[in-house]
Amino acid sequence: MLDKEILQYKVGGLLYMPAFQKNIVQKISANKLPQLNSAAFCLEDSIQDNSLDAAEESLKIILNQLENVENLPLIFVRIRSPRHLEIFHESIGYRSKILTGYILPKVDMQNIGSFIQIAKSINDASSEPIYIMPTLESERVASLLTRRTEILSLKQAFDEIKPLILNIRVGVNDFCKLYGLRRNINQTIYDIGIVRDVLIDILNVFAKDYVVSGSVWNYFNGDNGGAWARGLKRELELDRANGFIGKTAIHPAQLPIIFDSMKVSQTDLDDAKILLNWQSTTHGVMKSSDGSRMNEIKCHLNWARRIKILSELYGVHH
Repeated sequence: MLDKEILQYKVGGLLYMPAFQKNIVQKISANKLPQLNSAAFCLEDSIQDNSLDAAEESLKIILNQLENVENLPLIFVRIRSPRHLEIFHESIGYRSKILTGYILPKVDMQNIGSFIQIAKSINDASSEPIYIMPTLESERVASLLTRRTEILSLKQAFDEIKPLILNIRVGVNDFCKLYGLRRNINQTIYDIGIVRDVLIDILNVFAKDYVVSGSVWNYFNGDNGGAWARGLKRELELDRANGFIGKTAIHPAQLPIIFDSMKVSQTDLDDAKILLNWQSTTHGVMKSSDGSRMNEIKCHLNWARRIKILSELYGVHH
């Protein structure tokens, strides 16, 4: 398995699907989704309560079949609660040889203690890391009355098990639901001010130490003259500018656009190489490779490391 520093960027576009999605085995086997870096089988909001047992049986079959497939994406399961994580792993998860980890929904200070305890227990019994990806999407995270205390406390809690946290994810549909909002095809999530402020606060606290993945884009098709794709590209640009890396995908049509957004420019890669191979013992600044900007070793080194990893995983824009 890849080192966590690289693996956290490999998540990229995470394709969500209900645990009933059995045709995914054939699609992956036939390489019909070449830009699929990671897949999430959902047992939470996408499954009705009275169908959970059937969904778990379906997922058990899918996981078994995927073990015989080469060049697999990273595989995650989205569970419902700490107790559900414990039960699912004991009955199904621990048998899987391909499971990268679990996505934890609606994480806040009311449930993080239980999630941490179970994640530690799972990993104590495993020879390979079983990663977790907490999703911040609850009212306690969104509300200005509790947000500051909540996310600062969550940061402390996450730091206890930092080696096990692959990404931190955000649930903007849940944030929008709280206020009865939904962005249209011509708006990005950054146009919804009340949600944008939550996202910026999350980035402010977590992005220095964790990879924080961008939110879902709800549009993927329809007779709209390609507006869904233009909207996704525009939101991805703003994601990158603000510090998000990767994005949740809800349809395979979104994957090529998300994958392409993870590529780096040749200028960025050239400058990253300059910074990572800094030779001067006297100067801390140097002109960029194309002469258009200034590179500063004390300010841009972390950026350069990220650019190098992204270039190795996703390539360079031409």
